[in-house]
Amino acid sequence: MATTVKPYPNSIGKKEQVAEMFDKIAPKYDFLNQLLSLGIHKRWRRKSVQLLIPSNPKIILDVATGTGDFAIEANRILCPTKIIGVDISEGMLAIGREKIKKTGLDQIIELKTGDSENLSFVDNTFDAITVGFGVRNFETLEKGMAGMFRVLKPGGTLVVLEFSHPKKFPIKQFYNFYFKNITPAIGRVFSKDSRAYSYLPESVMAFPDGERFVEILKKTGFSQTSWQPLSFGIASIYTGKKQELQSK
Repeated sequence: MATTVKPYPNSIGKKEQVAEMFDKIAPKYDFLNQLLSLGIHKRWRRKSVQLLIPSNPKIILDVATGTGDFAIEANRILCPTKIIGVDISEGMLAIGREKIKKTGLDQIIELKTGDSENLSFVDNTFDAITVGFGVRNFETLEKGMAGMFRVLKPGGTLVVLEFSHPKKFPIKQFYNFYFKNITPAIGRVFSKDSRAYSYLPESVMAFPDGERFVEILKKTGFSQTSWQPLSFGIASIYTGKKQELQSK
C-alpha cells in the first residue's frame, strides 16, 4: 500500500488539503509549471494526447483538470465533440474557465467542480479519459481508478500522465536534488503557499510508479495496460482499456 502524503501537517483529510493547496497556488500555477519544467511538460502532454488519435474519441473526460491545459490540448489534437474537465479546486477551475473562454472553446470544453474519486457521471459515458499529474493527489488511489473505469465506455481508453522516479545515474541524483531543493525554493518565492512545492516531491516519491501502478490499473479492471517512461524516467505515460462487451 502506498504511503499517504498530505500537503499540511494537520488532521484534515488529504482530499480537503489538496483542494486548499491548489486554491492557494492557482494564480501562479501555470507560470510555475512552465518555469519548473522548463516547458517540457507541454511535450509530455502532447505525447499523451496523441496516443488517443487511433481511437478517435468524441466524448472525453479530463480528471483533475486543473486550469484545463490537458483538455485544451486534447481538443486541439483530437477535435472531439465534448470534453468535460473535473477538479476539486474552485481556484484552479476559475482560471481554467477564463482561459477556455478566451480561446473560444467554452462550447466544447466544460469545467465542473467534482471529486475525482467520486465521479457523478453514469456508467459507460466517455470514449476516453485523461489525467495529467493528478492521480498521485488522490486520497484513495484504487477508488479513483475504479471510478474512472466505471464511467469509461467499453472499448474506451484511459491515459494517465504522472511524475515517476528516475532510476539511472546521474539523472536520478540530479532529479532528486532539483525536486527536493530547487523546486521548493522557487515555489516559496512565487507562490503564497510555502508547503505546496515541498509536497510535490514528497507526493511523487510516495506514488507507486511504473509496474506498481500498472498493477493497480489491472486490479481495478483495465486491460491492455502499458506504461512508457519519458525524459529518462522523470515522468511516465500509462494506458489502459475497458474491454468491450462480448456479444452473445
